[in-house]
Order: sequence, then C-alpha cells, then structure tokens
Amino acid sequence: MTPADIHLEQRAPESSSFRDPSGFLFTSGGVLYRQVNQSYRPDYDRLMESGLYERLVEQGLLVPHQEVDIEPYHAGLAYKVIQPQVVPFISYPYEWCFSQLQDAALATLQIQKTALEHGMALKDSSAYNIQFFQGLLCLIDTLSFEVYQEGRPWTAYRQFCQHFLAPLSLMAYRDVRLGQLLRTNIDGIPLDLAAGRLPFKARLSLPLFLHIYLHAASQKRYAGQRVDTARQVSSTAMKGLIDSLEAGVRGLKWSPAGTAWGDYYEEHNYTQRGIEHKKALVQEFLEAIRPENVWDLGANTGFFSRLASDQGIPTLAFDVDPGAVEKNYRECRAQNEKNLLPLLMDLTNPSPDLGWHHQERRSLLRRGPAGALLALALVHHLAIANNVPLDRLADFFKDLGRWLIIEFVPKSDSQVQKLLAAREDIFGDYAVEPFEQAFSRCFTIHRREEISDSERILYLMERKD
Repeated sequence: MTPADIHLEQRAPESSSFRDPSGFLFTSGGVLYRQVNQSYRPDYDRLMESGLYERLVEQGLLVPHQEVDIEPYHAGLAYKVIQPQVVPFISYPYEWCFSQLQDAALATLQIQKTALEHGMALKDSSAYNIQFFQGLLCLIDTLSFEVYQEGRPWTAYRQFCQHFLAPLSLMAYRDVRLGQLLRTNIDGIPLDLAAGRLPFKARLSLPLFLHIYLHAASQKRYAGQRVDTARQVSSTAMKGLIDSLEAGVRGLKWSPAGTAWGDYYEEHNYTQRGIEHKKALVQEFLEAIRPENVWDLGANTGFFSRLASDQGIPTLAFDVDPGAVEKNYRECRAQNEKNLLPLLMDLTNPSPDLGWHHQERRSLLRRGPAGALLALALVHHLAIANNVPLDRLADFFKDLGRWLIIEFVPKSDSQVQKLLAAREDIFGDYAVEPFEQAFSRCFTIHRREEISDSERILYLMERKD
C-alpha cells in the first residue's frame, strides 16, 4: 500500500502535539508525520535554505526528516508534510538524572548558538523537545525555529530558565530529588519558587543571580502587564545572554556523596562463581529470545543492562535511585554507548499520564510494551519492602513486556533478611511455590535455573496471550 492509499480513518493527531500553530504531529497507517502549516512557511523555508538544518543534523542536534507526498491531516492549513526519523522511546525530564538534564540544557544552548549563526533562533526551549537518540541529545521539534529579528529579545528565555536552570539549581544546591518537581510543574519550575528555596550562597553565582533571582523579581514586578516587545536586544547582547546561561549551567555540580554510592551498588552476596553463572544465564536467555528491546527494571548502575545493550539491543536501564542513574549515565557518556539509556523510575509510583486531558505526557505503561524485561534482584524489594503482592507483580510485568527474565530471592537470603530486620514478617506467601503459581497465571515458564552458590533462582518466562 502506498501513502496515497492510506485512508483518513487510519489517521490520528498525536495527543501531545497541539500547542504550536506552526504544525503538529499525526500518525497515518502507523507512520509518524509532522504537518507544517502555511503560517510557518517562511520560517521552514529559512531553516531548510540557510544550511541550519544540515548543520544541526550533521552535529546530531536535530532529528532528521524527509519531505513526503501524502495527504495532510488538515489540508486547508498545510504547507508541507514531513516524516521525521522516529525516536524509539520518548523520555521526560523528570525521568532524567542531574547530568542528563544538564546535558540537555547545554544542547539547547548550542542549538540556539548555531541557529543565530544562520539567522534564526529557537522560539521555544522546552526540555520535552530534547530527546536521547542513538546515544546523542537532539531536538525533535523541527518547527521550534523562527527567523531571527535583530533587536528582538529571546522568546524562549523564560522557558529555558524554568525548564533547565531552575531545576538544576535546586538539584545542585538543595536536593537532587527536587528534579521531581518537573513532574508536577509541566512547564518548568516557577522562578519565584526556585528563588525562594535556594540558599543565600546561590546569589553569589552571577548567572543564577541574574537569571533566577532578578528574573523572578522582574516577573513579579511586571505581572499582568503587557510585555514590552519594543525593547531592543542587540545580537551581541543576545550572544552574551546565551554565554551567561551556559556558564550558569556548567557551574552547577552534583555528584553522589563520597564513594558509598558506588560501593553500595556493587555490593551483593554472590560468590564470583555465582555472579558469572548469573551473567551467563542472562546472556543465554537474551540470545535465545532475541528481543527488539529490553527494559531493565531496577538496573542499579547497569551491569546486567549492558549484557543486552552490548548485543546491540536498545536497552532502558530504570532505577529509583538518582545516584545509581547518575553513575550509569556518566559511564554511558564516557564510553559513547548508543544502545543504553539510564532513567529514573520508581516502579511503585511510575510516571503517569500527565498534561492536558491526561494525554500530553505518556505513562510508562503507555510507552510499552517492551520486548523483554529484566527483573533481577528486584522482586523482594517490591514484595517485602513495598508490600506489593506477588499476583499484582505478575499483572504489572505482564502489561510491561512480552518476555520476562526474573530472579527470585528467597527469605533465607541475607538481602531479604536485611529488609525483614526492622519489621514484622507478614509475608507468609513469599516463597518459591507461591511465586511460581502467581506468575504462571500470566506467563509460561520456559526455563528455571538455580544460580550457583546461592539459593536464588532465575526464570525465563513468556507472557500468555
């Protein structure tokens, strides 16, 4: 079937793409397209003719696209239809560690610098427009540019400060977990909120003083008043603004305290023989099922995630701990890993549907299912530390992926004993037989292997249809 044969009833607008009158995303026949509206025609033509598009794509800073000849979704508004290269998994800023958000901020500023060199500027600087793609950070909204007008202030300045500078400052100066405020503030953290919670010493940073404190005061002073679009900002001043923001972002630092984080995530009670056996089994299972992608749930610093990504399998490494995700991401960056993406995720409270009509930002569940799940040394944390019954765990994993490589850690294991040390043991059904019965409702158990030198068991399961 050719694109021209695709019928209108097979088309649907993308639920997250409706705020920009320049165009929108839609799917047709299962393929993602972007309609470019007539109102955006001058800016789109400048983007394509100025060399900016080629430059950014060459640098890996903009997702590539091709113009296609198919019927637009709204023909009366359309100028062109383009087909962008698809990013396999869309992640969100509240799922990023500190360095991921910082790198996304620096990528945004680099895109703005490059745009100015070609007579254009970013008209928005939403963190949601930046995605991890083949190991690089790139802009996925082709319509984010506008023709630069000499003297005009940067339209996206406030948004950049709210989406990037404010959360990064709170994470660096107060608590890295404050990045989760982005989950409840979908258009970034209000600057007055950030200014009121940063310590006094943050004022000693000139970029923070200018772009958070004074910016917040200016917003309060002129609240409700018409924006003065006649205020002139020279191109030199514009470049100085970008340099100042870049210095502010680069000046923010956060690292897991001391060496305890790294040591903690490398601790286990396996013998060397046991860990090698577990590693060999996971590799064997992955080679047998050959999934199109893998989600490692509770990945820690990604030791087992890399058994999948090193095979060329696109792999997401989820963990609840910011320190583990930070360490994992830094390793990915240092090794230029293209198939592994670490992300923050609390499986007891995973990312929900958010935004307008609960459809702008998708839940973890709606971004699945995965080809295969890794759930290694995880079940006891969910079942005992968080009181999630085994049958509910089975239902959850069934919804998340087709194949499941899962480890059962019995009560006699020292790691489980640590969880039970400070609480009453109310988990009478936490044992191998109830575990297998619960998961057999949802999965077919293909393999059951005892891990050497331990009482732990590794399973290979396939979801029942």
